Amino acid sequence: MVSSSGSILRARTRTPRHVLLRYLSFTLFVRVMICCAALVGLMEVLALLEQTTPILQRHLGIQGLMLYVGLRLPFLLSNTLPFAVLIGTLVMLTQMTLSSETAILRAAGLSTLGFYLRLAPITLVLGFMGVVLDDQIAPRSELALAVWWNRTNPTPENGRAFWFRDANQIVHVSYAADGGERLGPVDIYTRDREGRLTGTLHAGSAEHTPAGPWILHDVSRLSVRNLMVQALPPQATITWPMSLPPTELIRLAADRPPISSRLMFARLLGHMPSNDTPAYLKAGLLERLLHPVSLLVLLLIAMPVLYIPPRTGSRSWLPVWCLGSGLLFIVTQGLFRAMGNAGLLPPLMAVLPGLIIFTLGTLSVLLRNETL
Repeated sequence: MVSSSGSILRARTRTPRHVLLRYLSFTLFVRVMICCAALVGLMEVLALLEQTTPILQRHLGIQGLMLYVGLRLPFLLSNTLPFAVLIGTLVMLTQMTLSSETAILRAAGLSTLGFYLRLAPITLVLGFMGVVLDDQIAPRSELALAVWWNRTNPTPENGRAFWFRDANQIVHVSYAADGGERLGPVDIYTRDREGRLTGTLHAGSAEHTPAGPWILHDVSRLSVRNLMVQALPPQATITWPMSLPPTELIRLAADRPPISSRLMFARLLGHMPSNDTPAYLKAGLLERLLHPVSLLVLLLIAMPVLYIPPRTGSRSWLPVWCLGSGLLFIVTQGLFRAMGNAGLLPPLMAVLPGLIIFTLGTLSVLLRNETL
């Protein structure tokens, strides 16, 4: 008798725990990855339709096309992850509801809150995966893509001019070439601590030497003192005490590429040259920190599909309304972020209002359905 009871206890201890949590997590993860693959594939095709002609004109061939697709992949993954979480959650919950899995789990005592709590861990995992993509992988792949694209450009002089600030200097570069190793005409404006102009320098070109320092060629300078402008003797070459490597200049030349949190902090503290406003950098840091929370809000927005009436089946409009609400949340977050980038809103107000508004709105919908 004792041995039989002991064997029963050992059997119970060997019974796998958290079966429902693993089942729901695995199902959601698979759905999100399938949606991610579909969205990224569509965006890669659209990007290739635009870039295939320039790549072939540079005689880069099929290898160039594959390299472009591979280097672009992390950035597209990070951008499509919120949409994939929204669509994957809607697909999974709708399928479970229409196949009566939801009704069975509710009959076993699982509430809407129970569904949410069991789906939240895998959503947080996906959120942290998105943070790693945004913070570490996408910035490096986009920088490698920009360097490769610049190095293979046959007409770099037609490239994009850019500005950046470095300590007490404002620098304008007409274009970058050879992967950032060579710069077009460079203009440097020097200021004092009060921001007043103290001198200007114009160089016909700049070149990065293997030893490290930059060399300016065909230099002409003006000195401004006591509201008097004085032209200094021209020089053939001078050393430019600028510590940025060529790759960072390519990053500055790009139109606000993804950058890591470490680089954001360095630019905010003035340790690295920057072409971004402090408001843009602060809003970017907050958005990256709250990225997992935004995915939790998208998960919450998808939860009302659990209330699809059994007799309605696939004719229900609830999934469509939830999809529209999720897309509206993503668009609203983008609008708030744009106003924060422009300095119209404080960084905190550019990130938090959308999260709070849509969380409260979805909770009110869920509570109303619970009372019906």
